[in-house]
Order: sequence, then structure tokens, then C-alpha cells
Amino acid sequence: MVKEEIIQENLVLKSIVDRSGSRPEVESLVEGPVILVQKSSVYVDLSPFGTGIIYGREFINAKDIIKKIALGDIIKAKVVDTENEDGYIELSLKEAKQALTWNEAEKAIKAKTVMELEIKDANKGGLILDWCGIQGFLPASQLKADHYPRVLDSDKDKILKELKKLVGQKIGVIIISTLPKEGKLIFSEKDNNPEEKKEILSKYTIGDELDCTVAGLVDFGVFLKLEDGLEGLVHISELDWGLVEDPRTMFKVGEKIKAKVIEIKDGKVSLSIKALKENPWKEYDGKLKKGDIIKGVVIKYNKHGALVSIKEGVAGLVHNSTFGTEAKLREKLELGKNYNFQITLFEPKDHKMTLIHLE
Repeated sequence: MVKEEIIQENLVLKSIVDRSGSRPEVESLVEGPVILVQKSSVYVDLSPFGTGIIYGREFINAKDIIKKIALGDIIKAKVVDTENEDGYIELSLKEAKQALTWNEAEKAIKAKTVMELEIKDANKGGLILDWCGIQGFLPASQLKADHYPRVLDSDKDKILKELKKLVGQKIGVIIISTLPKEGKLIFSEKDNNPEEKKEILSKYTIGDELDCTVAGLVDFGVFLKLEDGLEGLVHISELDWGLVEDPRTMFKVGEKIKAKVIEIKDGKVSLSIKALKENPWKEYDGKLKKGDIIKGVVIKYNKHGALVSIKEGVAGLVHNSTFGTEAKLREKLELGKNYNFQITLFEPKDHKMTLIHLE
């Protein structure tokens, strides 16, 4: 047993010594054989780059996968650090699995793969499904006639009641869109004929201003019905120039609204509501520049720092690094309070502004 461990340790050392060439970049997928499995870490030979390690939080997150791993198994993993303090390339198995799952979803879209999935829940806009651990949304307008809730007075509560009756049933669907950044999939029960879909889409061009109906509300945006069998998505970033936390507070299913077509790609229509509103950044074009002192109110924290608004729809970022740590930034800059800031970057055409706090 001791001899076997020595051989395994030597394999790790040999892999480190043999490494050459530039290392794979962060976020890239790599693969190699497992050369050592310990209680809290897994080592992977990534020759000629060196040795990869899965440990700490990444080990805990992937415990279920690691249980099935044996020495010599070829595994795929995602690079999270090109070189840690011990010289290893830090890897994530869970993130690699997610990346591969999104690739499979894209393949399923192209192949129009029909899958039988259980309906997990329902809301006023449609049904909630799950595929390979990823939550998906099936807008009510994408249901076939025998599943579509027929409510005479279009009462939204009655529609929800009918949709709730489908929870627990299995339904044949296809994936029509992926939103990796949101961790969401969009499904359809209608297996639209590609030629028919192409003909429908040919009626629309980028820049069109359309009268639409709100068909579904989700965390990441609003689905608008353009016509029978065709919906477009307004991503949360395209709803308004100001900060939008929850689309459900702004719109209601069935509401009539105008939107602008901003992209038609892969059979999908992307829309914008804010594009039909006055751009507030224009007011400051040529009036503000790097070095100027301004007053602003802290409206939100994110992983990078704090968002500071100088006018509804015009906000800049104060980065955590300007305070040393995220905790210090949140201690100094309170939500809802006004402070003096200096502009360090101002690009109104790209809607970008960075700031530093002035004591």
C-alpha cells in the first residue's frame, strides 16, 4: 500500500517536472488522467502543462462525481486558476459538467430533440421544467392546443389554475433557446416546421417597432407575444434605462406594450423596450469627463462593488478594489445614501462609468 502511494506521488512530481509551454487559460476546458485521489483532493495529469488539482470548495461541490472516479480515468474539468501557490492548476469538475451540459443543450436545439420532461411548477406565464439540473421555462403560448388553458374571460388567475393542473405530468418538448448567463432554458411543446418558422420570421426586421402582448414574466426578462406561435424575449437589461430588480413589478401578463426588434438570430427574436425611451446618457455626452467631481446615490451592491446613480438610468461602478475589500466598501457606502465621487472613466456611448469615493 505504501509502495503504491509512493508510485502515485512520484507520478504527480513527474508531471510537475515535465510541464512545459503556456498553461491553459482560466475558464478553458481541459482533460487528462486521474493520477492520485486523496480524502480531500484529486490530482489530474495535464501534461505538458503540469498537474491539475480539485480541492477545497471545488472538491466539496463535486463530491458526487468524485465518488465515481478511479485512478486512470480521463476526466474533463474547467480551469479556475492557472497556478496556485503550490504550483498546481486549480480545476472545477462541477463547472466543467455545466459547460458540457450547455453544449448538449445547443446540440439538442439544432437537432430539434424531443424530450419527455416532468412539469415541476406553473406561473401565470407558463410552466417550469427541469433538464439535466437546469431549470427551464415553457411559455403558455408555446403549448399545443390540447394543453393550452382555455379561459373565456382570459382571467389570469383562472389560467394559472388550469396550468397548475398539469404539474406532475410529463410533456414532450424541445429546447428552443439557452440562456447560460441566467442558468435558464426556454422550451416549446410546438415542434414548428423550420420552413414555416423561417417564413414567419421573414416578416420582421431589426428596428421594427411592434405592438405586443406580455405573455410571460420571469426573473431574467419578459416574453412578448408577437403573433400566434411567435414570441420574443426582452432581457431584463433591455426593459428600462434604470435598474430593474424584478420584471414582475413592472408588467402584467396580458398587458399591451410596444417593443423594438434588436436582433433576429437562430430563429429567435430579441426585443427592447428601453430602446423606445429617451437615452438618459445623451444628456451627459460632452458635459462630463474623467476627473470631474459629482454627487451620486448608492443604489445596489454586486460582486464587483457598488452601483452609484447620478440620474435615473445613468449609473457607474465603484469597484471593491478602491476600498481594499468588499466588506470595507459596504461599510463606507450605504445603500440609499448620497456621496461625492470622482469619475475615473466616462464613456456615454457605451453606457460605462467608473468612480472612486471621495472622503
